[in-house]
Amino acid sequence: MAVERVGVSFEPELLEKFDELIRDKGYANRSEAIRDLIRKSLIEAEVKAGSGEVVGSLTIVYDHDFGDVTHQLIHLQHSQHSNILATTHVHVDEHDCLEVIVIRGKAEELRKLADNMKAIKGVKHGELVITKTSF
Repeated sequence: MAVERVGVSFEPELLEKFDELIRDKGYANRSEAIRDLIRKSLIEAEVKAGSGEVVGSLTIVYDHDFGDVTHQLIHLQHSQHSNILATTHVHVDEHDCLEVIVIRGKAEELRKLADNMKAIKGVKHGELVITKTSF
């Protein structure tokens, strides 16, 4: 793959902190760390703009004994089956479950699905992570 070289100027203190950060994260060099930061920014901008298809995961923690939370979650997932690729269900303890739902679709659709799931009574916490496979 062809690459182009560019110059970047840093204040000494900022460069020192950056070098410490990339060392802690295990980067072999500054170039790869900077490329990753640029990729991340490009993906975030595209996801925010809503362009194209995205993939992601929704992680939720809920009390399966609370009302009909389990039924509501399953019903919602079935109604959105075209956006749901896979689920993993973990019994955290006697009452709590953790579920990771792998999703694909338009960013706004996935955000709405995540919001609807997190709003179900009995769901204690939820976190949506969206990314793209290309930019």
